[in-house]
Amino acid sequence: MIRAARALPPLLLAAALLTGCGTEKADPGAAKPADPAELASKAKALGMNPDLVYVTEAPGFTLAQQSVGLQGDDGFSASYANDTGAVIHLYTDHLRYAGQHPYEAKEKDCVVWLEGEGGVSGAVLAKAVRAIHRPTAGELDTLLPTPDPAFTDDQPVQRGDLSPAGDGVPDNSVPTPGL
Repeated sequence: MIRAARALPPLLLAAALLTGCGTEKADPGAAKPADPAELASKAKALGMNPDLVYVTEAPGFTLAQQSVGLQGDDGFSASYANDTGAVIHLYTDHLRYAGQHPYEAKEKDCVVWLEGEGGVSGAVLAKAVRAIHRPTAGELDTLLPTPDPAFTDDQPVQRGDLSPAGDGVPDNSVPTPGL
């Protein structure tokens, strides 16, 4: 009885300490779906169909933001890389392309497929296929940054190096020093 009484306080202390474990709160925007209007605005500014924008997750892989772009006419593509140089490529397009890829998922009105390079195993690709989802609010800003209004007015960029006369070839002359 005395041994049990001595063991009780340390056990209660251990239980109290463990009670706080695992209670960290997740980022509130992390799992919240992206605002459809914001997603549509950002995707359309880049020429993408907002309904074709999907993402995935794979342990050890992070989005290579510079890889985000168009796939086909209005589809979406992005790549995820890890520290060893392995890459998972994600592509989306209309359903007419379904059934052509070993690692694909049919989502609503599109097909999303993955391809790996640099030693990405089939098991990793299969797991990443199961993790395909629409971007969350937390993922959207990284995935599709707010477009620069200077480049979304359907007008060509005004360049200062184009000759107003002739064929419009850039003026690449270099001034000669001392003249």
